[in-house]
Amino acid sequence: MGLGGGGEGEQRRGGGEMMAMSSLFNDQQNPIQQLQVKFKEVEVGFKTWLSKQSIPVEAAVVSTMSGVQGAFIGGLMGTLSPEMPQTDPQAMASMKQAQALVGGPWVQARNFAAITAVNAGIACVMKRIRGKEDLESAVVAALGSGFAYSLVSQGLQGQPLNAITTAAGFAVFQGIFFKLGERFSKPSPEDPFYTRSRTMLLKLGLQKYEKNFKKGLLTDPTLPLLTDSALRDVSIPPGPRLLILDHIQRDPEIKGRRGK
Repeated sequence: MGLGGGGEGEQRRGGGEMMAMSSLFNDQQNPIQQLQVKFKEVEVGFKTWLSKQSIPVEAAVVSTMSGVQGAFIGGLMGTLSPEMPQTDPQAMASMKQAQALVGGPWVQARNFAAITAVNAGIACVMKRIRGKEDLESAVVAALGSGFAYSLVSQGLQGQPLNAITTAAGFAVFQGIFFKLGERFSKPSPEDPFYTRSRTMLLKLGLQKYEKNFKKGLLTDPTLPLLTDSALRDVSIPPGPRLLILDHIQRDPEIKGRRGK
């Protein structure tokens, strides 16, 4: 009886220590960091939900969100367009010609909404069908956004020649930007496998140990299987190890995956 009571006491004491350390680390996080954690959790949850939807639903949601963003940017650009002085007739004539081509805030909002919505929607569908984002998908999305821009900005006047030339121009520029992005950016294909791990470490204030997880290939599917020895093997100190294991024990989704 005495030994059993002592064991239970040790477990309670150990649990209390982990809760105290977790509280201490959470208190050390500044409000901005806590806001980033909440935003990241919402973002991950939304992306997870969206990935489970059918292609038409996902495309509709992505197109709508991108269209709203594009409309806001276009309207803002139209609002911030500089006013030309009215004392120069030649300058005023040039300005009126430019405004007739570009349009005011509402016209620019409409144009940008069409471009971004169609581009994002097609890119979403291409990614779901082909399983990747590449040059071909980017060019197809640009062709669609070019057609959309030509139709909403010029109507049926001069079509289909205007739509074809505009779409071709969009595709060329999109292809150039895509290749430049590939050349100068350094994508990390392993990052998607550490989304939940990164969120967990950020929430605990232990984001500096993300590189340890990657070094040991402790991807998201391994979270339910983590042990103290596994974390020790990737050079994580005892205190952070306790916090990580305690968090995994308290997270019902991670524990549920272990059961499966």
